[in-house]
Amino acid sequence: MDAARPRTSAASPASSGHRPPDGDGPRRRRALIVTAVLVAAANALLWAVQRDTFAALPSAYWLMGLLAVIVDARPYVVANRRATSVILPSICFTFAIALAWGYVPALAVQLLAVTVAGVRMRHSPQRTLHLAVQHAVALGAATLVANLVSLRIGPGPDWHDALFTVAAAGAWIVARYGLAAVVARSMADRPGPRLRRLQRLRRLRRAGVEVLATAALLLLGPVVLATAQVGLAFVPLVLLALHAVHRMVRSSGEFERASRVDALTGLPNRRALHAAVLSQAKGRRLALLLLDLDRFRTVNDALGHGVGDRLLVEVAHRLAEVVPAHDLVVRLGGDEFAVLATRVDGPPAARRVADHLTESLNRPFTLDGTPIDVTASIGIALQRDPGGDGTTLLREAESAMYDAKQRGDQVAIYGPDAPHHTPDRLTLLADLRHALRSDSDDDGITLFYQPQIAIATGEVVGVEALLRWRHPERGLVGPDELIRVAEPTPVMRLLTSRVLHEVVAQVASWRDAGRPLRAAVNVSVRDLHAGDIADRVDSLLQQYAVPPDLLQLEITESALMADPHRVLSTITRLDRMGIAISLDDFGTGYSSLQHLRRLPLAEVKIDRSFVLGMSADRGDAAIVRSVIDLAEALGLRAVAEGVEDERTWRILAEAGCHAAQGWFHARPMPAPELSEWLTRYRPLRPALPAATK
Repeated sequence: MDAARPRTSAASPASSGHRPPDGDGPRRRRALIVTAVLVAAANALLWAVQRDTFAALPSAYWLMGLLAVIVDARPYVVANRRATSVILPSICFTFAIALAWGYVPALAVQLLAVTVAGVRMRHSPQRTLHLAVQHAVALGAATLVANLVSLRIGPGPDWHDALFTVAAAGAWIVARYGLAAVVARSMADRPGPRLRRLQRLRRLRRAGVEVLATAALLLLGPVVLATAQVGLAFVPLVLLALHAVHRMVRSSGEFERASRVDALTGLPNRRALHAAVLSQAKGRRLALLLLDLDRFRTVNDALGHGVGDRLLVEVAHRLAEVVPAHDLVVRLGGDEFAVLATRVDGPPAARRVADHLTESLNRPFTLDGTPIDVTASIGIALQRDPGGDGTTLLREAESAMYDAKQRGDQVAIYGPDAPHHTPDRLTLLADLRHALRSDSDDDGITLFYQPQIAIATGEVVGVEALLRWRHPERGLVGPDELIRVAEPTPVMRLLTSRVLHEVVAQVASWRDAGRPLRAAVNVSVRDLHAGDIADRVDSLLQQYAVPPDLLQLEITESALMADPHRVLSTITRLDRMGIAISLDDFGTGYSSLQHLRRLPLAEVKIDRSFVLGMSADRGDAAIVRSVIDLAEALGLRAVAEGVEDERTWRILAEAGCHAAQGWFHARPMPAPELSEWLTRYRPLRPALPAATK
């Protein structure tokens, strides 16, 4: 993609598809003259060699030949195939001519009809010649089969004639499409084994309509011959049947196009993106830029979904205007778009493309007189191996996009050298994905629970669910490593679903045992951006009949700052459901007091990095006290993480902290061990100075 050469609206397919550049006119006229001369020479040669045969042909031949030339003025082009994959309606007449009067008369008509079709489709002489050779070979195969079985369609055909006609039609189909496949295979670059399988499946799926329409036209030929024997006046009526075949092919093409086009914006969709990646020439390096609109949900909430849809359409139009014609603009769904750039030579060029796209979106969109500012986070994935598939590119671009959101940048490039893209991390990610999808009890994924203690009373007020994974080869993998590996990828959603399901089921079990405990679960920025986490949580709570106040979700400051408006929409809905929201690791990020005031939070968790050092470091102690006072002023609970000694616990009690969590009270433990610990636990209250009391 060349950012310096934007495509304007005048260059859109709708306006430029039928008006060639000025220099194409003379070339097309020369091509037309060359094609006509070649066909005239070939037909003259056939006439000279078979003059007596042509002189003896009946009027039915000439009528059918004329109709064959006329109908090829409107060839049937199969959707989303190469230009050579075209169905000529003239084969209905030329196949019948071959069965009745032989190969040479049929070939003469076919050459002329192919020429008309080539001119109509604006083919070059080479492409027209290629199409003519295909049909000549196909007619030759059909005539050979007919001669071998002495087939001649005449008055009173029997069942044997019908079967032999089907065999001749089959030979025609095999010869024509077999030759086309051989030529295409010899001229195309050879992809890898995986791509060959994908392309083969695509061809098989699309060959059905093409072969069916071809067979219908060929087998209509004997009907035309039988009709001609009744009366030549009835032969033109076959045009109605040809029109029906044309409608079938056209309907199939419209359905195929609809499956590759986004209904709202008219842009190509995800399926079209995958097809475009597969069809790129070998040796050409691709770049995929995934754009996720920031704060789009705010537009929907404030102005309505109708305005939101109109905004998506306007964004699509603007992207289409600035993206060159050799690149592809795609709507993936929701507020996600993608640009497949086909002319990039490395990360700097890809970043220039991204900068060009962000610059185009910086101009406000005016809807009903209201200016709407739109920004987008862009993730870039560069194809490392030519001939790769679109799934890998899309996954890497999505990972880079979430990297950009987490860092607060507008653009990020996926790189295998990044810490979370190392081979070791990718292998671990693949193993984790397999474990989550294996649906096995011994996949090694377990949950530990660490109690949270009310400092003033010593009572257990809840637990936090902490993920553990015992890898079959690596041993125990901690939660920090798991989150770093999974969060930039779609695996994070699988992991969150698994954790939520197990935690809600465990909370239901504790409640049924007469010991209701609130459980806190960490959720990632990817879960909050997906938007459906509220639906998933609500479904689980209803499934296990768990009250919403027994579940708490923890979000980090990084998740909050990645896209505050989108996060606000999601957690507001969760809050209205009765689920408490906790801001985890407070003090380590860059959240503003304004966000802290506006968000429907119930709790603030002070990061362990401050708590661990507060007994020896005055600065850490001051920060912890400030957070506790701030939480108190805002009506929030303050929970300290990493409480590992009695001195820290007493300092927190003096500062008025509400709850503590750490090894001083209990280590994280599996659910069965936690139940045993709860039976042994006796509340421990701090002895405060009299003035404090």
